[in-house]
Amino acid sequence: MITIKKRSEISQADLDRIMKRSGNIMEEIYERVKKIMTDVQENGDTAVKKYTEQFDGTRLDNLRVSQEEIRAAYSQVTPEFIAGFKQAMENSRRFETNAKPVETRTITEEGIEVWREWRPIERVGLYIPGGKARYPSCLVMTAVPAKIAGCQKFIVCTPPDENGCGPAATLVACDLAGVDEIYKVGGAQAIAAMAYGTESIPQVYKIFGAGNTYVTAAKMLAFGKVDIDLPAGPSEIMILADETANPKFMAADLLSQSEHAEDSASVLVTTSEQLAQDVQVEAERQMAYLASRETIATCLSRYGMIVIVDSLEEGTQFINEYAPEHLEIVTRDDEKYASMINNVGSIFLGNYSTEPAGDYASGSNHVLPTNGFAKMFSPLSTESFGRKIQLQRLSKDGLGRIRKAIAALADTEGLPAHKNASEVRFEQ
Repeated sequence: MITIKKRSEISQADLDRIMKRSGNIMEEIYERVKKIMTDVQENGDTAVKKYTEQFDGTRLDNLRVSQEEIRAAYSQVTPEFIAGFKQAMENSRRFETNAKPVETRTITEEGIEVWREWRPIERVGLYIPGGKARYPSCLVMTAVPAKIAGCQKFIVCTPPDENGCGPAATLVACDLAGVDEIYKVGGAQAIAAMAYGTESIPQVYKIFGAGNTYVTAAKMLAFGKVDIDLPAGPSEIMILADETANPKFMAADLLSQSEHAEDSASVLVTTSEQLAQDVQVEAERQMAYLASRETIATCLSRYGMIVIVDSLEEGTQFINEYAPEHLEIVTRDDEKYASMINNVGSIFLGNYSTEPAGDYASGSNHVLPTNGFAKMFSPLSTESFGRKIQLQRLSKDGLGRIRKAIAALADTEGLPAHKNASEVRFEQ
């Protein structure tokens, strides 16, 4: 059962547990993940196959998914899945197309023009989670913006099942999204393979996609060798609600994120003691008929809580400190309180804006910062798949306008060649 506590009565130990959530686990596994990544860097495919057998229980001869496997996968998915995936992709395209940066030029002084131009990242790797659950929806969130950005090459890594096959729904999703280079590799070894390259798996410049704590730790360790999108680990949801919230809806949304994994997090922050009690009861009722109830129960006991606050303003302070991946706001004035939240990945407003809508089909991106990283990271978007380069053009008159500034700063910093590079252009 999810516990109810007043904010003023939460012990420091409970507060640390809720605030840090799976971050404590991350610290414990870094050394183990580092050994895996070093092994893959040094031994390539041999190490990847070894860890695939160890963690996924299957021995692979070939890491790459064949075209025959992709074609066969279509017989294992429903027409409803294909239709739903296509609708989700279309909504994502509508939203992500508007996220591509527009070139702007600035005249900083007469004769000086400075601007930035968009360049896609040429080679990217997309990690699609598997393991206890399959997430073909992640193809929507990564492949769609990658194509809009103009990335020339992108590969997919996803864990195999015990029979050595890639998840059928994921393979179909890859095909529908236009990805044909897929590798049956998961976990930290997949991140290492994309970061360093192996005999089979090409090295990429940036790695995208959410995953478990091992995947997130691997991405953090790979940063520097390659770029990463953001630390997107175990899922989490926080809800800010008053008495206008529907307890049945709120309970359902808390459970929806709790079923991802035992290290997910679900927290309700409310001013209403009645709502808190109703949600607690409703969560128990709904959980009883869900096949994922054991995972949900473990998750709620570890990182779940209903927090009663004296005011919604106090609630927003608690939320900003927590910095949730997903935040639902269900109050008399949702947008007022949304404006008070600075640290969050994605916000859902109102009783009918359920978080799974964003997970699947509303068009927003579900790859979001977790574990408090929403304080400094943005959601994944088309912008994430490229970068801007700077350009400038100066006329002689334009350079003359800043000639004295260049000389003064160069003299102060003791860099005479900098000053000379400007001054030589004005010599007779």
